[in-house]
Amino acid sequence: MIGIGIDRITKQFGSVVALDAVEFQVAPGELFFLLGPSGCGKTTLLRTLAGFCIPDGGRLFFGGKDVTRLPANRRQAGMVFQSYALWPHMTVSENVAFGLKQKKLPKSVIGERLAEALAGVRMEQFANRKPNELSGGQQQRVALARALAVRPRCLLLDEPLSNLDAQLRNEMRIEIRRICKEHRLTTIYVTHDQKEALSIADRVAVFSRGRVEQIGSPLEVYKRPRNRFVAHFVGETNFLEGKVLGREGEFFIVETVLGILQSMPVDPDEPPGVGDRVHLSLRPEVIRLRSETVDCNCFAGNIVAMTYFGEVAHYDFLRNGVRLKVSELNPRYLGHSAEETILANVRPEDVLIIRD
Repeated sequence: MIGIGIDRITKQFGSVVALDAVEFQVAPGELFFLLGPSGCGKTTLLRTLAGFCIPDGGRLFFGGKDVTRLPANRRQAGMVFQSYALWPHMTVSENVAFGLKQKKLPKSVIGERLAEALAGVRMEQFANRKPNELSGGQQQRVALARALAVRPRCLLLDEPLSNLDAQLRNEMRIEIRRICKEHRLTTIYVTHDQKEALSIADRVAVFSRGRVEQIGSPLEVYKRPRNRFVAHFVGETNFLEGKVLGREGEFFIVETVLGILQSMPVDPDEPPGVGDRVHLSLRPEVIRLRSETVDCNCFAGNIVAMTYFGEVAHYDFLRNGVRLKVSELNPRYLGHSAEETILANVRPEDVLIIRD
């Protein structure tokens, strides 16, 4: 296992700044995600780590060694592409063994590593098939096996599940995490799919316009987004404007269109002042619909739209002209008329004061 160091990496294509002094560390054996919208710089960073793209500035370290100018074939980084990049005229075994043959390893070593790689992704029984005889998920496993066979020091994955259907993506997420952890591989994984990142990552770096907006565990990034971009991109949220009226202990009293709400800042080291205009973030699932009033953060409104998914329902909740998204597990408020008043409340710790 190796750690990966990214030290103020910059890259520009003409007038477009793809990477703007990006800096963070990936621990040995960590499954680290680069999450962001298209064009934010995450794939450029992955290609830079692989050696396919030379940065304009900054340095890269693999296991403490500076590899910034090291050719791609000497970095010992296994890369799995979005398109899988399998040779269509070769069998599964021939595809997986391709990199080993390029290294001119003895036949006995090639056979041993081939068997080990196919077993690692549970594809032994498909060794003699061609890629066009495999499902998308099976092709993905072959691409992983090919990367694992050369025994890389780290694994780089570029949106590897984007071509799969929803059910297969869910299955392959679990498989990729299992493979990475069993092989003790330091892994950097690029995706724009927030659920993919939240479900299997050890840590996530959220990218926007070539910069890292926030790094943290999936729980930290989702529950305590550093700014409006992260809150909006990682999951759904409701934004409210408000004015700080005062403070009671750890909570701040904020006047909003919903009424007076107790809230707390994401960063306790940068609390707002009395009179400050602030932005609040409320995730749909933290808003609880109820039939009776409570003392704290309670407000009345109407359900004006509903989408039912079986285990969960998504509501549009209207209050003083503001439409809130509300999610309810095991939904109870199906079929309510738009004229019927419904109460809702949210815990103070779930009303977050966030930065622009």
